[in-house]
Amino acid sequence: MSRVKQGYRVELAPTAKQRSRLAQHAGLSRVVENFCLALVKAALDQREAERSYGVPDELLTPVPWSAPALEKAWRAAHSTLFPWFGAEGLSSRVPKEACRVRAAGLKNWAVSRTGVRRGRRVGFPTWRKRKHGSRFRYDADRAHPTGPGMITLPGVGPVRTREDMSWLTGRLAYGCARIIGATVREQAGRWWVSFQVDIDRSDIDQRRAVAADAPTCGIDLGLTTFAVVADDSGVVEEVHPPRALKAAQRKLRRANKALARCRTGSSNRAKAARKLAAVHLAVSHRRADFLHQLTTRLARTKRAIAVESLNVAGMVRNRRLARAVSDAGFAEFIRQLEYKAGWYGSKVWAADRWYPSSKMCGDCGVVNAELTLSDRVWTCQCGTLHNRDRNAARNLLAAMHSTA
Repeated sequence: MSRVKQGYRVELAPTAKQRSRLAQHAGLSRVVENFCLALVKAALDQREAERSYGVPDELLTPVPWSAPALEKAWRAAHSTLFPWFGAEGLSSRVPKEACRVRAAGLKNWAVSRTGVRRGRRVGFPTWRKRKHGSRFRYDADRAHPTGPGMITLPGVGPVRTREDMSWLTGRLAYGCARIIGATVREQAGRWWVSFQVDIDRSDIDQRRAVAADAPTCGIDLGLTTFAVVADDSGVVEEVHPPRALKAAQRKLRRANKALARCRTGSSNRAKAARKLAAVHLAVSHRRADFLHQLTTRLARTKRAIAVESLNVAGMVRNRRLARAVSDAGFAEFIRQLEYKAGWYGSKVWAADRWYPSSKMCGDCGVVNAELTLSDRVWTCQCGTLHNRDRNAARNLLAAMHSTA
């Protein structure tokens, strides 16, 4: 039995009273995170002052760095500083998870300073504000489904869902899945709960596993054509992106103008902000739907997939391409393809970042160093006429086969 960690998100259909309770818990999480940060900053400032007086390091004021230390400090202080917490009957699990979130941020910052953590350096945690969004967490299975259309949230009660959860509830009932955490989040006035599930996917993956004789393919990613998929059978498919952000530019412009005209703090401004958020949410959902459908189809129908390693962080620094690159979602495409390939038994092979897939002739192997990004069609010195994207996809496929 192979178990994996998987997310399962479902939209809630709360009543007006439940919306108020959800917002209260989101505010509680924000208060606890800021309380923890203030505690850590005060301790760090005190240590600096003590050092200036010549106090040895072993006698400096300790910093409540870990989640248990922060939670202990919250339990000791909330009855005095935040008496409304007990009076309102809010869930005690939310502060516990807020302390863990803050401790994780502090740990990431500390590890990033040493250079051990991969990726960009992480800054010191900042204050959490309302404009950063409403969200809170429950630990373990405190929040759990009680039926195909009902979820119980501590401190809120049973909340209906807008989607059927039989896929999850059936596996929970048979012991094939276990909830290890839940995050509740508000987006554009709509509430969602995301379950982190430890699940046995063997039955699903076996039914939908890729065939042993399925073709292999190479994929070249681009902006004009999102993906050119070249099979070893000679079939070449061009996948065009929805360009969700570009398609919504007119709506976004009008929504932003309406928001700018409203007076700060007015109810009309709050309505305009929700309308703007709804447009952004629709863009996000449209892009996610496209990426999920494409990656699922590829992982189920291709035995091995060759992709290029793109420096997406570097690409978005180009102000002329940043919006189009962000709209495409290249990094998310690769991420989804990798974990879905593991589910269905296919493999993903990534070429070296400096591999000249576009500039190399697929027939003679000569590299055209003078090829520019605007050259969509080019002729090699051997006389072969190449379509840039198709040639790159075939080269990636050949490179994968040569290393197998």
